[in-house]
Amino acid sequence: MPIAFALLTLAILVEVGATSLLPRAAGFTNLGWTAVVVAGYLLAIWLLTIVVKKMDVSIAYAIWSGVGTAVIAIIGYLWLGESMTPVKLGGIALIVLGVVAVNVSTTPTA
Repeated sequence: MPIAFALLTLAILVEVGATSLLPRAAGFTNLGWTAVVVAGYLLAIWLLTIVVKKMDVSIAYAIWSGVGTAVIAIIGYLWLGESMTPVKLGGIALIVLGVVAVNVSTTPTA
């Protein structure tokens, strides 16, 4: 299972990186950055398919989407000039709580 979590972490990092580069793709009009973004998404999805061989898809996807959403919101604030309001912070906290709830309430499979 540690390998699955390591690959999931890598998949999240790659997906967040690709998402962070979306503004550079300029609506997919900049072909170089578009290729980087698409390649990043393909790599991230491929890594996720490996992860779900060892981990329940509900847990893997909850972690993937929750952590990815929270991290990209923080990156948007820190490096992409997006706003950070108390409501947005509360939303990020709810996402993290949701991921924790899914993980805690799931019984492991053999």
